[in-house]
Amino acid sequence: MSHITTHVLDAALGRPAAAVPVVLLSDAGVVLDAGATDADGRIGELGPERLEPGIYRLVFDTAAYFAQSEQTGFYPRVTIDFEVTDGAHYHVPVLLSPFAYSTYRGS
Repeated sequence: MSHITTHVLDAALGRPAAAVPVVLLSDAGVVLDAGATDADGRIGELGPERLEPGIYRLVFDTAAYFAQSEQTGFYPRVTIDFEVTDGAHYHVPVLLSPFAYSTYRGS
């Protein structure tokens, strides 16, 4: 299993957000991995099995998702910076709607 996973739910439509492009970057901006959410809105393999402690960034291409789901969104990207402090698994979910989003550290 990857050290980082994510899950995107479309709160406005009440369903998983499929085909959302996501990029994992280091704090220096180096691309570590990229993928897109599956039909259940998940990416279960994003990046290596282990990341060194530090700050990382997930960038969700919400403009691409809103275009394919025929919605007009206010946020073309959702960017989340987070800190890895240990060897634990990090799950970073996003609740998305055209005019709002929220995130939290999942399990």
